[in-house]
Amino acid sequence: MSAQIINASDINAYASALGDAVQALRAGRLVVFPTETVYGVAASAARPDAVARLRTAKGRADYQPFTVHIGQRRHARRFLTDPSPVARRLMRKGWPGPLTLVCEEPAPERTEIATLCDSAQLAGMYHEGLVGLRCPDHAAAARFLNEAEVPVVASSANRQGQPAPLDLQQALRDLHGLVDYAIDAGPTRHSAASTIVEVRGNGWRILRAGAVDERVVQRMARSEILFVCTGNSCRSPMAEYLFRRALAERLECREDELAAAGYVVSSAGTMSLRGGVASPGAMEELARRGVDGGGHRSQPVTVELIHRAERIYVMSPEHRAAILELVPAAAGRVWLLDETGPVADPMGGSADQYRRCAEQIERAVTARVEEFLDEDRDW
Repeated sequence: MSAQIINASDINAYASALGDAVQALRAGRLVVFPTETVYGVAASAARPDAVARLRTAKGRADYQPFTVHIGQRRHARRFLTDPSPVARRLMRKGWPGPLTLVCEEPAPERTEIATLCDSAQLAGMYHEGLVGLRCPDHAAAARFLNEAEVPVVASSANRQGQPAPLDLQQALRDLHGLVDYAIDAGPTRHSAASTIVEVRGNGWRILRAGAVDERVVQRMARSEILFVCTGNSCRSPMAEYLFRRALAERLECREDELAAAGYVVSSAGTMSLRGGVASPGAMEELARRGVDGGGHRSQPVTVELIHRAERIYVMSPEHRAAILELVPAAAGRVWLLDETGPVADPMGGSADQYRRCAEQIERAVTARVEEFLDEDRDW
């Protein structure tokens, strides 16, 4: 029997016909749907018979689960209890998008989805403490997955060993007679499948290269914070070192463990030379707080540093203007370190000026650490 085709380009027709496809999915039938990378074929993970039907359609003899597909990033919370900071970061920055994450979940029975699925159904999604999750960046796919209201597993809509389909016609040539509904949204946006990344703790590795290259994954896996002043010898080094200490304390780890967890804290100057040390006044104020700033070496603000940083904190509006002159698109990532006002430059000033400067920076850093951690916990 030929699949009933739904045209996603006709918004009204799609809205009215989608309900039939969703009902078929819930009843255990297979549905072909578009994503931004390739066309997929979906089954309800709440129906072991549907998962078996998907395995037969694909021609797969193995019993490893298929990837869970979700319509919104926040729906990942249904399938994971406590993902690592790197996993959360990749979800936050990479979804919706052409990125499949294989994440650790040692206790599927404690997940939210376990309240709706029995052990046989969970076995269709979890395998050896891992679950694959994908949140496509495609409006038709998102609507289909959101309206399904059941856990959906899917794979590329092709027989095992055949190329993944980039349009509906290719998909139906492979799966003719095996699916009941097919959503047509024209050719896919990308000509490559999603990149598959396995995340274990704060470590990750690419299992399959795809639309997102390794350098982009590296950048998404990090949370990089940049502090900027003029010469990168007084204010921004103090902010960098104090922030790094406060962050380690809040995460209950050592400062030298931050990088392994994907946290990068650095500083630079809008008029800085490379390789200079921190000023004596800054060193003294850091030492008063039990921090050794002797390893600091100054560096100028560069386009690369700006692009890498998730958050950029500056000491004055002039520093913000200098950054935006280099990278105008960074406007949404640049803030005054102290929301109450600029941090005055103590260079050449008295010990009292350095003390007041350090106190202002320390207060601001304490608030910014909490703000940053709140955002980094979001997934």
